[in-house]
Formats: sequence, C-alpha cells, structure tokens
Amino acid sequence: MDFSFRHDLWWARLRKDPCDEGTVDFMVLRPQNGERQIISRMQLTPEGGIGGDRWIDEPDDERRPGSQVSLMRSAVLRSFGQDDRQASKSGDNLIVSLDLSEANLPVGSKLYIGSAILEVSEDIHRPCAKFHERFGKRAAQRIARANRRGLRGRGVLCSVMQAGEIHTGDRIRVKRPG
Repeated sequence: MDFSFRHDLWWARLRKDPCDEGTVDFMVLRPQNGERQIISRMQLTPEGGIGGDRWIDEPDDERRPGSQVSLMRSAVLRSFGQDDRQASKSGDNLIVSLDLSEANLPVGSKLYIGSAILEVSEDIHRPCAKFHERFGKRAAQRIARANRRGLRGRGVLCSVMQAGEIHTGDRIRVKRPG
C-alpha cells in the first residue's frame, strides 16, 4: 500500500466537519515561546491579535498580519490520539469543528466568531519542526500531504478584521468572498 493511499484513507476516516457553521471546541493562548494555556475566552484586536498571545512580541520582520490567529480542526488533532491538553501543543489558537479546506474557505473568507471577525489570509500554515517533534513524522507527513491537496491539514491562518471576544463553544459563521 503506498503512502498516498494510506493518507487518503486516513483523511476519509476523519469526522466530517460542517462547511457554513462550525464551533470553537477549545482555545489556546501562547504567552511565550513554548508555553500553552487552554483558555475559555479571548480578546482580539486588529492591531494586537489575541490579547496576551506572543504574536505581538515577534520581531517586526517576522510578524505578519495574516498570521495573527491560527485555526486547526479538532478532528485532525484527535486523529493523532491527542486529548485537549496534548493537542494544545500544536500551537494553534482556535481548535474548531469546521471544514478549513481551500475549497470551503478561500482566501478572503470572513469568519464571524463571537463578536470578532477574522479573515482567512493567503499565508500558508505549514507543519514546522516543533509540530514534527511534538506529533511525530507520520503526523507531519499526513498534514503536509493534506496541505498539498488543498485540504489545509495544518489549518488556516487569519487576521483580525473586527475586534471582539471569543468564547469556547461559540458558533463560527462563514461568509465567502464574492
């Protein structure tokens, strides 16, 4: 059995997530490099991203507005046998039940969550060395293949368009461009 077939089988077995309305399953704050805190609410601003998150402290030449907030599907993380505490190590801010694929969320799509509005950026969310270290080679390979197929296995990066507050359990409403 070749790798691509195994990947496709793995992806097909994942829980199917909704396309137009999803939910925030849990949220993670990254106060400093390597630190993770599961939180129940977060404040967001277009200028600072998530209040208390390290994004704002990144050097100016590395801090991109399109990477203020990262989302990843909970079904993908749980397929690696992770509970919420372990899954928080992925480094993503919002762990969600929503189809994050390119076909469902083209660049420029708006995500209405709580009182905040996020916009899907063109920045690509790739598995980094830390992701590989924390979840293993096989997980990183699966994520990379999903990314190559437009499925955004690693998730999606967003910028904050409207300040607001998000809570665990909030509904996510999708508005696509056009």
